[in-house]
Amino acid sequence: MPYLYLRLVAAGAAIGLACAGCAPARPRADATGSAIDVPVIHHPDGETPDWWFRAGAAAAHANLPRRAHAKNVIVFLGDGMSIPTITAARILDGQRKGGSGEENRLSFENFPASALSKTYETDHQTPDSAGTMTAIMTGVKTRFGVIGVDQRATRGDCASSRGTELVSALELAAAAGLATGIVTTTRITHATPAATYGHLPERNWEVDADMSDADRAAGCLDFAQQLVDFHIGDGITVAFGGGRTEFMPASQKDPEYAGFPGKRLDGRDLVADWKRQPGAEYVWNTQQLDALDLARTRRVLGLFDVEHLKFEHERAKDPAGEPSLSEMTRAALTVLQHRPNGYFLMVEGGRIDHGSHAGNAFRALDETIEFAHAVAVADEMTSADDTLILVTADHSHTLTFVGYPARGNPILGKVRGASGEGKPTDDYARDATGLPYTTLQYANGPGYPGASARQPEGPKRYPHDGSGYRRAEHGRPDLEHVDTEAPDYEQEAMVPLGAETHGGDDVAVYARGPGSAAVHGSMEENALFHVIAQNADAIRAELCRLGSCDANDVPVRRPTREHLLGAAKR
Repeated sequence: MPYLYLRLVAAGAAIGLACAGCAPARPRADATGSAIDVPVIHHPDGETPDWWFRAGAAAAHANLPRRAHAKNVIVFLGDGMSIPTITAARILDGQRKGGSGEENRLSFENFPASALSKTYETDHQTPDSAGTMTAIMTGVKTRFGVIGVDQRATRGDCASSRGTELVSALELAAAAGLATGIVTTTRITHATPAATYGHLPERNWEVDADMSDADRAAGCLDFAQQLVDFHIGDGITVAFGGGRTEFMPASQKDPEYAGFPGKRLDGRDLVADWKRQPGAEYVWNTQQLDALDLARTRRVLGLFDVEHLKFEHERAKDPAGEPSLSEMTRAALTVLQHRPNGYFLMVEGGRIDHGSHAGNAFRALDETIEFAHAVAVADEMTSADDTLILVTADHSHTLTFVGYPARGNPILGKVRGASGEGKPTDDYARDATGLPYTTLQYANGPGYPGASARQPEGPKRYPHDGSGYRRAEHGRPDLEHVDTEAPDYEQEAMVPLGAETHGGDDVAVYARGPGSAAVHGSMEENALFHVIAQNADAIRAELCRLGSCDANDVPVRRPTREHLLGAAKR
């Protein structure tokens, strides 16, 4: 049966993705007279990588038919930064500043453009970071647990992924001659940063020791090796994060923690390999980073911990000193801005996600506030005339904002106000059994009040590896004399799990700079790549050189990585 076509047009119009057999929408020419046809398919079995790419292109183009001209692009990714997380962090930040909190704004909330992003993956309602960041970086939605490959790959099967590799925005930027940067508070081989440069059907293949002999024999390379062996254009300019031991041979001990040897079984010293590149620097603590003349640094790798970087709350306790996310962002931009052709930078606040997985709202919100500080640094150091900044999340979490707390009530505290929609009081609001409760809670996770193998029945404290749970024999604990604002308090959870889960709800997008006007309405997550691709001149031009563009120079055809690598060699 031939495809029906739906013409997606008109500036600011929302993209309509009709079912097979439905009448196509009535065509209307947009402001440029151009339009992008998208096949009307049956979901989900009619979805293909090429369809996802074209549908994302049509959505971004319909939102902004007259393209803008960005020289530089910065993508800020708050991992797990749900809308309730943003709201609660805004209030906590405002209360730390001495206000009631609700009227406060985080830095990116002042950006002129905003939208909602739909985060589902091709096979999951509630997604993970691997598939979602792949969608943002490549314009193609894909499966849960895979990175930089499309939905035809089978998770954990190297052979199945051959030929399914997608092309990322960072790769396109490097091929176009732009400087490139990756900044994260997680291991730099973790899912979100890996999606900028890596291609594997298994997110956990961060080091060769994590892979089977069969998968290595099939030609798959771990993410640490892919980062150091990235040879498109001038390579990766700046890479800051954690995960030192993924880059060190097993015979080598970590310089900061002698009890942590390297993890590599292939004998490669990837740090030494990085340093062999012309002008390459390597640092592993704040003092070494501060000692660099960043304005003259050509290339730098910073690995500031053996695993993820410390939570911001604990960063001062690091023996050798770790930079904050905002400090790493400033350093990265200082290096990148001295490259004449422009740059592409991805900055991840990765431990927002980890705070919520631990059922600890304090750390999730504290990390969100530092993430906002990093966005403020970028906003201050760049111009909205030539730099597009996108701020978003890959997925949400189950954090809930409940009850009827009075204005200015401590956001991490117990609800004081009304128990219902009646007259407020100064006393704690109470549940139907007479017990107080907190404004913030998680739907599931390690904060369940029943006894576990690690902690007794009652309120739980971070860190809590929830396992061996038993039912809460005495119901909800009495929190009246519990300090729920303490950094280690874990919010109550209804469903006991070893770690709190992601949520499937939409996340927010904020933008400023050239092309930001394309960010509005309800968007598929993969359309964010196309906002970049259509409005960043060098990236769009590179896609056109790869044959991706239509007659109006809009990238609508999915490029192949084989073509990209072949063009790079030529």
